[in-house]
Amino acid sequence: MSTFKILDTFNTWLDKYLNFEKLPQKNIFWLDTMEFLCEKLGNPQNKYKTIHVAGSKGKGSTSVMIAGILQEAGFNCGLYSSPHIIDFAERIGKPDGPFSQEVYEKSVKEVMDTVDALDSETLPLKRPITWFELVTVFAFVCFKNAGVDYAVIEVGLGGRLDATNVISPVCCCITPIEKEHTEYLGDTEELIAKEKGGIIKENVPVLISAQKDSVRKVFEEIAETRNSPVTFIGDTSKVSQIVYKSAQKPQMEASLLSPLFKRPLNCTLKLMGKYQCYNALLSCMCVKTILPQLDESVMEAALSKASLTGRFEVYEEIPAYKGIKALILDGAHTVNSVSYTMETLAGLYPEEKNIHLLFGCALDKDIKDISLLFKNRFTSVTVTKPGLIKQSSLSKMEEAFRENQIEFKSFEDFTQGIKTSLQKASEEKSILLVTGSFYLVSEVLKFLKNL
Repeated sequence: MSTFKILDTFNTWLDKYLNFEKLPQKNIFWLDTMEFLCEKLGNPQNKYKTIHVAGSKGKGSTSVMIAGILQEAGFNCGLYSSPHIIDFAERIGKPDGPFSQEVYEKSVKEVMDTVDALDSETLPLKRPITWFELVTVFAFVCFKNAGVDYAVIEVGLGGRLDATNVISPVCCCITPIEKEHTEYLGDTEELIAKEKGGIIKENVPVLISAQKDSVRKVFEEIAETRNSPVTFIGDTSKVSQIVYKSAQKPQMEASLLSPLFKRPLNCTLKLMGKYQCYNALLSCMCVKTILPQLDESVMEAALSKASLTGRFEVYEEIPAYKGIKALILDGAHTVNSVSYTMETLAGLYPEEKNIHLLFGCALDKDIKDISLLFKNRFTSVTVTKPGLIKQSSLSKMEEAFRENQIEFKSFEDFTQGIKTSLQKASEEKSILLVTGSFYLVSEVLKFLKNL
């Protein structure tokens, strides 16, 4: 349920359409339907400046940081990201919260009236409209009705044929590439990079996180064919002096250096993990590329406020489970992202020995290699399904943990798994890490909210 009843109405209407997030299918990616819908709605995506963000890891954090900097600089800025954890409004709003109810009401009416009036025979190749296409065009309309100056648009899946790739951005960003969604994007990092690099536009600057040489070459070739000025942030810029602070509110301090900055940025981040420092560097360089005169203090202030649900989010007070030392929610679900989670956990709590794990992942994840990262790291391990939305296999998770000789308890009922883990962590006054899926994070938050 959303904070706004109008968004519940919109979601009920959306349920008529194919939802790739709930029911993955191949060969449903194209742009002509989006172009058709945008034209019917007056091309709302062209009413404001946009920044496009793609990548395998960190695109959500990078997007929220860029949007936060633009807002701190005094601009009215919209943010489109996915997935939402609790409230649909998380997908479409401002970097610090939702738009007004009036914006959503006006936009829902505009989109629903327009789409309901369409003759399906007039759709490109008579293909059905998908859920994500409608959500994306709804975001574009919301940004228009909110009168934003800028909108930061996070790619949903891939880039080249993603529904968001109908915008004409002033700058593009690409975060680190790793193997993910291989059945849709290709089975090598180079093929995946080719899909992600599809957001690079003619004569539009693109900033790219450090990549391995073969992936970098893919991006360089695409940028060259499109006359796009390309900057790899690791070439001339760097992050230094990363310090974790666990006392009082958990946070991280770092220094960011770039030729685009007048001085080093001394930033404090709520978003935890060394990789977030590199996302921050990418974000600041992006904004400096389009607003070179922006004062460094504005960027520092924005970075200190940036947060994102389910990205190594630390809760130190759980009223119903007062004994828990810290509850950490992280939606990491790839080998690399989970390894970063474990690195951050060790950096923030280097002396802590009493840590429990609640894990659940979707069926398509590399569970064997992911679970190996947990060996000899936790006091206890609980395995469960990550909710009902994504397909998952408890037996495959159990098999992977057994093969890696990790003791665990498993629960088919994820609510029981959540309750048991919270109770155990509370009784033992320990830290509880929840990871493996944003859907599991969502279920934990909903469980706590309903207590």
